[in-house]
Amino acid sequence: MTAQPPSIAAARALVAELWARGARDVVLAPGSRSAPLAYALAEAADAGTITLHVRIDERAAAFLALGLARASEPVVLGTSAGQVTVPRPVAVVTTSGTAVANLHPAVLEAHHTGVPLVLLTADRPHELRGTGASQTTDQVGLFGTAVRAAVDVPALDGRDGEIRDLLAAAGRALVAAQGLRDRNPGPVHLNLAYRDPLHPATSSAGPAITGPWPAGYRRTTVAPPAPGPGADPALSGDPTRTVVVAGDGAGPAARALAEAQGWPLLAEPSSGACGGPNAIRAYRSVLGVPALAAEIEHAIVFGHPTLSRPVQRLLGRPDVVVTVVAPGGGPWPDAARQAELVVDALHERWFAAPATPAGSAFLDRWRAASRAATDVVGAATLPGDDTPLAEEPYGPLVVARAVAAASGPGDVLVVGSSNPVRDLDLVLGIDGGAGPGAVLANRGLAGIDGTISTTYGVALAAARAGRRTRALLGDLTFLHDVGGLLRGPLEPAASLQIVVVNDDGGSIFATLEHGAVAAASPAGGRTFERVFATPTGVRLGPLCAAYGVTYRPVATLAELRAALADPGDGVEVVDVRVSRRDRHASTGELHGSIVSAIAAAI
Repeated sequence: MTAQPPSIAAARALVAELWARGARDVVLAPGSRSAPLAYALAEAADAGTITLHVRIDERAAAFLALGLARASEPVVLGTSAGQVTVPRPVAVVTTSGTAVANLHPAVLEAHHTGVPLVLLTADRPHELRGTGASQTTDQVGLFGTAVRAAVDVPALDGRDGEIRDLLAAAGRALVAAQGLRDRNPGPVHLNLAYRDPLHPATSSAGPAITGPWPAGYRRTTVAPPAPGPGADPALSGDPTRTVVVAGDGAGPAARALAEAQGWPLLAEPSSGACGGPNAIRAYRSVLGVPALAAEIEHAIVFGHPTLSRPVQRLLGRPDVVVTVVAPGGGPWPDAARQAELVVDALHERWFAAPATPAGSAFLDRWRAASRAATDVVGAATLPGDDTPLAEEPYGPLVVARAVAAASGPGDVLVVGSSNPVRDLDLVLGIDGGAGPGAVLANRGLAGIDGTISTTYGVALAAARAGRRTRALLGDLTFLHDVGGLLRGPLEPAASLQIVVVNDDGGSIFATLEHGAVAAASPAGGRTFERVFATPTGVRLGPLCAAYGVTYRPVATLAELRAALADPGDGVEVVDVRVSRRDRHASTGELHGSIVSAIAAAI
């Protein structure tokens, strides 16, 4: 069959996805921009998979869909927790412009009665919005808080993977419409941009609407919250070849699962799951060893993992089955759109009796890799006590290691969401001991803004429980919220030590692709300095004096350790000068050394 335009291929896949998730009725109001959906729905109706209803008035079409949804038999879905009954969704399709606004009365009714309407509104491609193009207005967010989910889908143009992305977005919307995560069904809005051509390439019928999904597409099964002991998923293949990924806020359950089942634990510093015999040091580099990474068949995800590209690549592999444990009714983390199962909680048996011996060969190899990585990182981050840290190629890592070692179980450590959290990720626990009692970071959106103010709030709250607070920040993170040091004389004071890893700029960019561009030529280096590194030359001492906080510059590891061992009263800023001149090269060299050591160890 002749290759179809992206708009037609996308519409056919979306209709198939609606059918697969339980929709059997769709109401269509005619229009031009929605033509791809009209063609796909006509094909589905001819194939007997969808019952199509056509109305010329969009307001009437929406209320017809509302009535169909309210009177339809519910959908019985199979999940890892057994079978669950949810309301059957009904979709309504319109073209762009005022047609969309005419859905609003029925949307409000569906919102207040919990009816799963799926609003499929066609739109102009983004380049035509705001240009005065016919029947073009701002349809994004048109229904406000009356919808459970709203997605603005850009016009497809034939890019690899775009159909998968569309179906993943539609799947999340359908889950919200049916209330699978929060028991709160209701309307959802998919605003679908389409670019010409809007008609099939030939007059012949398309494929039967039963599943024209892209190769490798994995539909996510969502198990609803249950009052019982939790979901009990089955692991295909070899269950020992499983890793536990603990992102921000994962909590102790991730570590408990890894230790009960004998699985490697890849835990971010702010996960609340770091430590224990199965925690893998330098796991980002360990995942760069093909002999180990290729053995993984399953990953069980807790929390919100955002820190590591290697982890995201792992979770996006089509040969790895991903289970996401995501309590609550909000979105579940699955940036790679590859999760096979989303559960509110795992069955208690996963934490009580190991399904496989804790000493499996798979785990032994990962532990050996962790030990080898620890040796490399440990040797690289232990300079002489009197060596200026500004001359150390791994100076930022040395600082992070010293801060981690100085923080005990009664301490709270707040870490900036740029290089400091990644440096801490590499060295946390390397010196043994319990480490900080809690590591906190603003990883929801991973921004650097507001970090001092966040830390100040943490310090005030932690002090009520008799806990000390310390922060590890980069200089740009510090400067971005330096106003957070301002405290009026009538406001409560905090006891807080802020360690600033001061390399006069944004060295995080040197560890990304931009660092390679900078290293390639003098011109690239100049551009990098101006628009990425953004050096400021700010002297922190006078700033601290202006805000009335203690300022303590340190130059060597010995001075840093002394400052960490004797934090002053009130707010103290410890300014540690390091270099970012060779950050790109040193990061690559350390990764290469770790990988080589692991290859020799396993």
